[in-house]
Amino acid sequence: MREKPRRSLRRLLTAAIPALTLSVFGLVAASPADAQPAPQAAVQSAQVSKVTQNSKALTAPAAQAVHSTGKAGQKVPTEHLCAAAAPGSASCFAQRRTDIKQQLASAVHADAAAAVSGLSPANLHSAYALPSTGGSGLTVAVVDAYNDPNAASDLATYRSNFGLSACTVASGCFKQVSQTGSTTSLPTNDTGWAGEEALDIDMVSAVCPNCNIILVEASSATDSDLGTAENEAVALGAKFVSNSWGGSESSSQTSEDTSYFKHPGVAITVSSGDEAYGAEYPATSQYVTAVGGTALSTSSNTRGWTESVWKTSSTEGGGSGCSAYDAKPTWQTDTGCTKRMEADVSAVADPATGVAVYDTYGGSGWAVYGGTSASSPIIAGVYALAGTPGSSDYPAKYPYSHTSNLYDVTSGNNGTCSTSYFCTAGTGYDGPTGWGTPDGTAAFTSGTTTGNTVTVTNPGSQSTVTGSTASLQISATDSASATLTYSASGLPTGLSISSSTGLISGTASTAGTYAVTVTATDSTGASGSASFTWTVSTSGGGSCTSSQLLGNAGFESGNTTWTASSGVITNDSGESAHAGSYYAWLDGYGSTHTDTLSQSVTIPSGCTGTTFTFYLHVDTAETSTSTAYDKLTVTAGSTTLATYSNLNAATGYVQKSISLSAYAGSTVTLKFSGVEDSSLQTSFVVDDTAVTTS
Repeated sequence: MREKPRRSLRRLLTAAIPALTLSVFGLVAASPADAQPAPQAAVQSAQVSKVTQNSKALTAPAAQAVHSTGKAGQKVPTEHLCAAAAPGSASCFAQRRTDIKQQLASAVHADAAAAVSGLSPANLHSAYALPSTGGSGLTVAVVDAYNDPNAASDLATYRSNFGLSACTVASGCFKQVSQTGSTTSLPTNDTGWAGEEALDIDMVSAVCPNCNIILVEASSATDSDLGTAENEAVALGAKFVSNSWGGSESSSQTSEDTSYFKHPGVAITVSSGDEAYGAEYPATSQYVTAVGGTALSTSSNTRGWTESVWKTSSTEGGGSGCSAYDAKPTWQTDTGCTKRMEADVSAVADPATGVAVYDTYGGSGWAVYGGTSASSPIIAGVYALAGTPGSSDYPAKYPYSHTSNLYDVTSGNNGTCSTSYFCTAGTGYDGPTGWGTPDGTAAFTSGTTTGNTVTVTNPGSQSTVTGSTASLQISATDSASATLTYSASGLPTGLSISSSTGLISGTASTAGTYAVTVTATDSTGASGSASFTWTVSTSGGGSCTSSQLLGNAGFESGNTTWTASSGVITNDSGESAHAGSYYAWLDGYGSTHTDTLSQSVTIPSGCTGTTFTFYLHVDTAETSTSTAYDKLTVTAGSTTLATYSNLNAATGYVQKSISLSAYAGSTVTLKFSGVEDSSLQTSFVVDDTAVTTS
């Protein structure tokens, strides 16, 4: 077995944190005893976009593993981290599993995120169809009581383990303040609330890793101190505020609404509570988004996940109910409750299907947490991914205008009630889960339409000859990252499009000029189209005009024309372009990983001297001179044109040239596929491509 690298050479360490592991990607920071002086070039290589790093962390194949810890509704032993709320005070809702052994980071194998139980950031993004980018420049605040002295260091461990960029006090990404905004005079330490705070900031990091985080710590758990902290969070500029605490309703809550939660232009999320059926405050405030709880499990369905109401017993589960005091907001239209109904939306909360959290103050490292304490910061993060709310809006109304952009939870209950939907899930709105759980971010944006935008990349005019095989990949994107279905009209006879992948293939049989329109449609009905001509000529040679066929051949237009894995087309300073600023960077992570880059071209039938050229630079941390551990394969359709590996590492770029004469008269997809093994990075850097006809 080969030695693991001390340092990955690629752009994944925005800040060096000794002795922490980035285990999902096999990135291992050197311990102080092993540390070596880094050359300037290596330091510059590490100064990379956190957006790129976080996108890779969330989409890497190795990160998609699900380390489940139980079944929906299963009674598992938990510890409630906060005492029950006294009148005029609140309790946090965090629950920590006691049947799963907690582990310090030092006890977790450096390559094994599998050693960490519970749902990961990548799992949450998969379950809720969330974009792997977004949130840059936005701030999510978390309001809790008392102080967690290890908040910053524990957050660093959590993010490092899952390959997320560092979020530190020094960089300005993380801020920990008192209810008056002080960074030095913090409240009394509390082991229970510290676990709540760890859960909250970890979940914000998981959902919106590009967001900044402010942890605002109230001096106590009284309503007035927590309310003061709420106002401070908004005063510090947060447009998204999560609250994973609450208590019984009281007649004074309407005045507290006005004093603490009436902040137009700010998305305030509040946990619905963990005591099953029954309304709790401040979740019933008309100015907040009340977030219920679900049990989230993997499934063989199209989504890959399934959810039901979280209920462990008659006294434990996500809360819901009809407020006795708060007025019903105009945007809430259920008919059984004349006042404010709880909840609005929901997310995972069942400790049996809980999330991974790292806490060393009151906890002993990695643990599995649950409670609607998890669902509130998850939804706050989703609001942030959706963008800044309208300045005069109360964003709790947004999901009510976008109900088709939520996964409707239709099974389960959280207790017994006289009005069925107050406590029982069903099609459409219900108390325990509201309108459902996120399906992308569109439900958390303003407006009265679905808000989804589908964009289809126009492939340009195509040509082929009768009797030849065509293969053209249509590329499209959805603003909510929803699944797309493809269709086409006007295709040449003999060609068809795959409804699931958008690949047009077949053998053209009839000459002519065809007006083709391809359409991509998502589950909300949003669609986008592109139209182009496809000329089919009779076989038998013809003249050839010298030209260059690839679009965006030098990548200077950024992520256009090509179909590429996230972050591949870049102007990152970690590598250098052959010319200009942009280039394509495949792999370079030092862990099991695959990147692809492709574009379809149509080669005229008379152009039998066509060549495919590109400049390639390979650098590697592999030391073998005989074994190809990491490979870059270049293909035309299903045919391999060339293969390169870590054995081809060299300084600078080398131009490669491949004949495409066999593809004259056909449309073919040219594709680069970079595949890394589990250790020691190899970067395949491509620039200045061309398909030149002759």
